[in-house]
Amino acid sequence: MIGSVVGMEHQVLVVDDDPMVSDVVRRYLEQSGCRVRLAADGSAALAAVAAERPDLVVLDLMMPGLDGLEVCRRLRADQPDLPVVMLTALGEEADRVLGLEVGADDYVTKPFSPRELVLRIRSVLRRATGSAPDPAAPAMLADGELLADTGRRVARLGGEPVPLTVREFDLLEFLLRNPGRAWSRADLLKRVWGWQIGDHSTVTVHVRRLREKIEHDPAAPRRILTVWGIGYRYEPEVTAG
Repeated sequence: MIGSVVGMEHQVLVVDDDPMVSDVVRRYLEQSGCRVRLAADGSAALAAVAAERPDLVVLDLMMPGLDGLEVCRRLRADQPDLPVVMLTALGEEADRVLGLEVGADDYVTKPFSPRELVLRIRSVLRRATGSAPDPAAPAMLADGELLADTGRRVARLGGEPVPLTVREFDLLEFLLRNPGRAWSRADLLKRVWGWQIGDHSTVTVHVRRLREKIEHDPAAPRRILTVWGIGYRYEPEVTAG
């Protein structure tokens, strides 16, 4: 018994064409207190989300017909803040990077430990729903025309909403709270994702996606700077006066 890892109020959609995998994931999630729906292919997954939005989607990458990448791409186009944890085959690094590129918040490689998957889901859900606020930390973060409301988990640039995934918002919030210091990818994995070890390309991809959304010219970023040989540094916008 895993215990009440996530609340009963959370509904998870598990999308996998392998009924054995789906059943194992379903049983572990239900033991942890989740309500679970299953979809056996990409089309069924999109229909299920349209009928009733889940709190999180567990999405297999390799499926016949509409694969996980295309499903994630379509979900992101309509619901950028819907958490997605992707399942990928062991050793397929290029596919994991593609999954992150199209907007997956996290990934777990097959064969996987169901307990680890539940813990990853717990982490993403906790971030998506917001943790207990720190009364000493400002809820509204601003850098010029870039605003991040950490209570509502909403970002705006020039008054327009910025569609960020769960992890993209986490990364933006961390950088806004810790400007001017160079952070290694390992540091960011630990502080933003909560991973002691992991694929550093996860950070690289999320930085690239975040730049595309908050930089006027992502090819020549002025906020999220690369510190060669180390990682990244957030440089606040310099305003006149």
